[in-house]
Amino acid sequence: MRCPFCAHEDTQVVETRESDEGDQIRRRRRCTHCDKRFTTYERAEIALPSVVKKDGTREEFDLAKLRASMSLALRKRPVSVEQIDAAVDRIQEKLLNSGAKEVTSTRLGELVMRELKRIDKVAYVRFASVYRRFEDVGAFMDVLTPLLPVDKEA
Repeated sequence: MRCPFCAHEDTQVVETRESDEGDQIRRRRRCTHCDKRFTTYERAEIALPSVVKKDGTREEFDLAKLRASMSLALRKRPVSVEQIDAAVDRIQEKLLNSGAKEVTSTRLGELVMRELKRIDKVAYVRFASVYRRFEDVGAFMDVLTPLLPVDKEA
């Protein structure tokens, strides 16, 4: 492993730990040249399905893009990074468990909306308004109505 500070190629592993979930190994390393320390992580590489966009083009699944779109919808909302990570992990797990080599962007969008609805209703509406490209207020209300509290006195 090359040192990120001086680019020297000789580093030593000082400490190795397995994550609590057991799916990742954390290694503390020390550069033998500049004596600086840094951390590396090892995890099994898993092949996620390709994304088939609405225009028929295909692209590799991009976890950073998924996280960014969810974070944008959740901007200035009281949702922790841990909650976002857990939602992204659930989406990733569903995709892996499906065993599919490809997933449509529509299916991916539906998975994102389900997770956002679960963790923050405002973010869900934000994402849905962009994702579904509402043409009129009626279509927007169709998404909002199930989220409104039921008035029991009416």
